[in-house]
Amino acid sequence: MVARRDLGELVVEAAQGDAYALFTRLRDEFAFAQVMDICGVDFPERAARFDVIYNLLSVTRNERVRVVVQVADSLSLTSVSSLWPSATWWEREVWDLFGIPFEGLADHRRILTDYGFEGHPLRKDFPLTGYVEVHYDDEQKSVVYDKVKLTQEFRNFDFLSPWEGMTTLPGDEKARGERK
Repeated sequence: MVARRDLGELVVEAAQGDAYALFTRLRDEFAFAQVMDICGVDFPERAARFDVIYNLLSVTRNERVRVVVQVADSLSLTSVSSLWPSATWWEREVWDLFGIPFEGLADHRRILTDYGFEGHPLRKDFPLTGYVEVHYDDEQKSVVYDKVKLTQEFRNFDFLSPWEGMTTLPGDEKARGERK
C-alpha cells in the first residue's frame, strides 16, 4: 500500500488482495462513511490492465480519500456493497462499461447499456463499428436493430477557434464606425 497527497487530497494505492480490509478499516476506524464514486480506467498496455478508483468521504473529519486498486483483465474485485450499499450502482456501472466483475455483488445486470449488448464500451479495445444499436422507428412502428456506423473514420483537428479565422464578425462594421 502506497499513500501520498495529490493536490491536497489523500491518494492510497492498494493491492487487490488487501483492498477490502483497507476499506473496512477506512470506514470503521477513520469514519469514511460515504462512498462518493467508483470508476474505472483502462490501461491496455499494463499487466494489471484496469484501475478501479474509489472516492470516499468522511463528513465528520471533513476529508476525502481516493483509493486506487489495480486489477488484471481476468480477475475480480471484492464488492464493497456490504460496507456501503450505494456502491452497488457504481460497481454495476464499472462492470457494465469495463467488464470488471465484483465478487459478492448481488446484481450484475447491465445498468447503462441494453440487456442484449455485447462487450464493454469503455475498454480501449472496444470496436467502434460492427455492433448494433436499438431504437424505435416511428415509420415502421417497431423496435429496429441498426448496425452502428460512424459518420467519419477520424477527425482532423487544427485546434483553432472558429472565431480566430474571421477578421470581421457580422455586426462589427457598426462598432468600427464603417458607415455607408
